[in-house]
Amino acid sequence: MAYKYQYNPAATDNVSLHENGKPRVPSGVSSGGYNNSSRHRRTEDDQMSRGARCCFGLLFLTTQVLLHGLITLILYWVIQFRWKDGQGLPFAWRGTGRVALEKQWNLHPVLMVTGFIYCMGQAMLVYRSCRCCRRIYNKLLHTFFHILAIPCVVLGFLAAWDYHSLRTDKDGNADPIPHFYSIHSWLGLLTMGLFLLQFLVGVFSFLLLLCCESATASYRAALVPIHSTVGTTTFLLAVATAVAGLTEKAFFELSITYPGWVRYIQGAAPEDLPSIGGIPYSSGHFLESVLLNVMAATLALLGVLMPLLLWTPQFRNRSQHSH
Repeated sequence: MAYKYQYNPAATDNVSLHENGKPRVPSGVSSGGYNNSSRHRRTEDDQMSRGARCCFGLLFLTTQVLLHGLITLILYWVIQFRWKDGQGLPFAWRGTGRVALEKQWNLHPVLMVTGFIYCMGQAMLVYRSCRCCRRIYNKLLHTFFHILAIPCVVLGFLAAWDYHSLRTDKDGNADPIPHFYSIHSWLGLLTMGLFLLQFLVGVFSFLLLLCCESATASYRAALVPIHSTVGTTTFLLAVATAVAGLTEKAFFELSITYPGWVRYIQGAAPEDLPSIGGIPYSSGHFLESVLLNVMAATLALLGVLMPLLLWTPQFRNRSQHSH
């Protein structure tokens, strides 16, 4: 009896996040050299052109350097410029006193960037780049990086919340900062909301519903492009939030000295540059200003490279173009 193929939309779960899917070949049936042992393996390496593979590899490597470099830069910034007393560790959790509260705030940028930028970025990259393992393992690794991001985001949020609520002046009197007054905080709330929604829908739809795979195939197939679009949007919102936060901190901490770095590299004397509280402009002001700008530029580059890696048609299976 001749075998008649029936299309199964769930095949989209066994190809890349942005594919519409290819027919599954049942066990024991050969189709053009396709064998059962490779049913759950991707064929993108075979179908992506040599030039596309080279370009993808270069962009992937560049993105990894930027992700790791960003974490290094933000740790250096905290240790070099935010560790005021140089005692103990540059981080603290709900300690007593103004210095301890400043150290607790240091957790906010480090943990938020680690969770939203590094872990989310790695989650998307591993899903897009790993072509040698079964799809379920790829999904679990993708989910694992998102799970790593959750405690980072929660603790980073609480660190900023406590800093605003428990802040005191130099005399020890309560001097709280209002919550959610800035563009940075509004963008942060939106990013956290989208991240939570994306995570819950993703786990439910692409992991839990696999227990009834055939009955939910069409639903999961239709959700794939929505899931990938919202995921990329969440990452870009996280980038925008981080840049807004760095800008806010630059003007709060450096104030009128922030633009002074331009004249500093042009050879202007430190005494001719703006200063705060009688402290003359120094190389420290220059280095912190440039460092904040470099971190923001790194975030912007990641905001460009990540969508390129995830959405460029040449980096996908060629069969996608026929769907």
